Amino acid sequence: MKKTMISKKNSFMRSGLLVLFMLLLVVSSYAQQKKWTLQECVSYALENNISIKQTENTLLVNEQDIIAAKGNFLPSVSGSLGERMSIGSGFDPVTNLRINNQTTHSFNYNLSVSQNVFNGFRTLNLYKQSRLNQEISNLELARIKDDISLNVVNAYLNVLFNIENLEIAQAQYDFSDKQLQQVKDLVDAGVQPRANIFDAEATLSRDAQQVTIAENNLNLALLTLSQLLQVPYNGFNVEVIDIDTPSETLLYNEITPILNHALENRNEIKIAEKNIENSELNTEISKSGYLPSVSFGYGFGSVWSESKNDLTKQAYFRELDLNKGHNFNLSVSIPIFSRFQNKTAVAKSKIQEENSKLSLDQAKLDLESNIQGAYTDAQAALKAYIAAKKSLESQELAFNNSKERYDIGSMTAFDLEQARVQLINAQSSLINAKYDFVFKTKVLDFYMGKSLTD
Repeated sequence: MKKTMISKKNSFMRSGLLVLFMLLLVVSSYAQQKKWTLQECVSYALENNISIKQTENTLLVNEQDIIAAKGNFLPSVSGSLGERMSIGSGFDPVTNLRINNQTTHSFNYNLSVSQNVFNGFRTLNLYKQSRLNQEISNLELARIKDDISLNVVNAYLNVLFNIENLEIAQAQYDFSDKQLQQVKDLVDAGVQPRANIFDAEATLSRDAQQVTIAENNLNLALLTLSQLLQVPYNGFNVEVIDIDTPSETLLYNEITPILNHALENRNEIKIAEKNIENSELNTEISKSGYLPSVSFGYGFGSVWSESKNDLTKQAYFRELDLNKGHNFNLSVSIPIFSRFQNKTAVAKSKIQEENSKLSLDQAKLDLESNIQGAYTDAQAALKAYIAAKKSLESQELAFNNSKERYDIGSMTAFDLEQARVQLINAQSSLINAKYDFVFKTKVLDFYMGKSLTD
C-alpha cells in the first residue's frame, strides 16, 4: 500500500513537471514569435527608459521640496526634558543660593514655539521657486520623452529599411541561382562556352555575400532598437509597416508655421523661459538679505531641584507647579553690514539673469537652425526619392532589355552583370531615399507636435 502511494506521488510530480515544462515552452515560443509594433516600441520605451525614471524621481524630490517650502510658513514647535546632577559647589537652580560640597538633583521641562513673522519675503519666494522647479522638471521630462520617441522611430525605420534591403539581396541571389542553372543548360546544349558557368558562379557567390551582409545589418538594427528599449535581443523582432509609396503631400509647403508652432510650444524653449523666472526669483531671494527680519517666540516650562540642605523643599509635582512660567519674545534683526555678502549675492543673481536670457536666445536660434535644416533635408530627400524612383524605372527597362539580348546571345554575361549591378544599386538607392524622406518628414512632424507613430 505504501509503495503504491509513493508510485502515485512520483507519477503526479512527473505530470506536474511535464505540464510546467510545456507551459514554459509555450510562453517562450510566444515571446520568440511576438513582433513589436511601432506604438508598442514607443510606449515601452517611455515606460521603462532609465532617464525617464530618473526624471520622474526628480519630480518626487520636487514634491518634497514644495512640502518643505510650505512648512516654512508654519511655526516651529519644540519640547525638552532634562535631568541634571551636580556634585560640589554651585548654585541651586531654584533658590539661586550657593551650595558647598553638595549633591544636587534637578529636573526641567520646556515647550517653545517660534514663528517667523517677516524675513524680506524670502520664505514666500522660496515657495514660489520650489513650484517653479517642479514645472521645469515636468518640462524636462516631456523633452526627454520627445527625444526618446524620435530615437525609437528612427531605429524602427532603420530596421524596416534593412528588412527591405535584405529582401532585395535575397531576390538577387535567387535570380543569380536561376541564371546559373540556365547557363549550365545552355552550356550543355553547346550554345554558350563553359567559361560562362564560372562567371555565373562568381556572381552567385557575390550575391550570397551581399545576403550575409544584409542579414548582419538587419541584426545590428534589431540589436540597436532592442538596446534602446532595454529588452533582450534574443528573439526580438518588429512588425513590418507597409511604406511603399511616400508622396509629396507628406512634406510641408512652407517652414513658417513649423517655426511659429515650435517657438510657442517646444519644451526646450519653455524650459529656457522658466529658467529666466528662476533667476529672477534668485535675485529677489538675494535682496531679502537687505531687509530686516522679525520673529516671535513663546515658551512654557518649569524646574524642580532637590538637595540635602534644601530649606524650602516641596513635593515633586508641587514644586514643578510652583516654578512653572511663561515667556514671550519678539526680536527684530536689522542688517547693517554683511561684509559685502548681500551685495555680491544680488550682483551674481543679476548676472545669472542675463545668462538665462542669453540661453533663451540661444535656444531659439538652435531651434530655428534645426528646423530650417530639417526642412531643407526633407525637401532634398523628396527630390532624391523622385530621382531614385525614375532611375529604378529606367534601370528595370535597361536590365530587361539586356536580359532579352543575353538570352538570344547578342550580349555577353559580363555586360548583363553590369546591367544587373546598376539595377541593384538603383533598388538600394530607392529604398534608402524612401526611408530617408519618411524620417525627415517625421522630424518635421516632431517639431509640429504631431504623433510620431501614425
